[in-house]
Amino acid sequence: MTMRVVVSIGGSILAPDLDADRVAGHAAVIESLAAAGCELGVVVGGGGVARDYITAARELNANEVQLDQLGIDVTRINARLLIAALGSAASPRPATDYDTAGDALRRGDISVMGGITPGQTTDAVAAAFAEYVGADLLVYATSTDGVYDADPNVDSEAIKYTTMSPAELVDLIVPMSRDAGASAPVDILAAKLIERSGMRTIVLDGSEPSNIESAVLRGDHDGTDVIPHGSSEPAAWVETE
Repeated sequence: MTMRVVVSIGGSILAPDLDADRVAGHAAVIESLAAAGCELGVVVGGGGVARDYITAARELNANEVQLDQLGIDVTRINARLLIAALGSAASPRPATDYDTAGDALRRGDISVMGGITPGQTTDAVAAAFAEYVGADLLVYATSTDGVYDADPNVDSEAIKYTTMSPAELVDLIVPMSRDAGASAPVDILAAKLIERSGMRTIVLDGSEPSNIESAVLRGDHDGTDVIPHGSSEPAAWVETE
């Protein structure tokens, strides 16, 4: 059975530095998922490079919209890197709106996109894209191995969730979003979109590309499952049991 999946790959996961082998490793996993029958949308973040540009531009007195636009540009450059690695399997350029991205996915291309509009992170773009195309699964490949009740890089006693509801995810992130510098697993708009759509979601460590593959194909991962009330597992997982 065809499974429709949106994968969000953080820029710090795909391209913490310009390493072609790392990008190729993620592309290989995405191609493997496509070969297994998945219809795929991929949203790529900006990572540290985007933050560097934004920091420099802020010192040059750029306004917040200009800063957002810089970040969007970097996400699209990262998306082009991934498209280059995917070759003919992917739509040839990053989609800049949901209609274009959805059309590419429905015609059988791997649809790759970065940011869309100022004020919206790629976390939120991925959640909106997943809702737009009626995805069976949304996967966030991050630098953290799941959702914690505090930043595990700062608090050694942070507790990791193995499962939670979308409402619990929102309740967890709201106070984090008020704390400047806090490290939330996804941003608050993404969490609210997940809650609104009832989207089955996984947050996992994406530093090893195979983690994404096993999570999508079998639901096998060490991250956090965000499970809407009353939802069932994707049909593809049931078939492989």
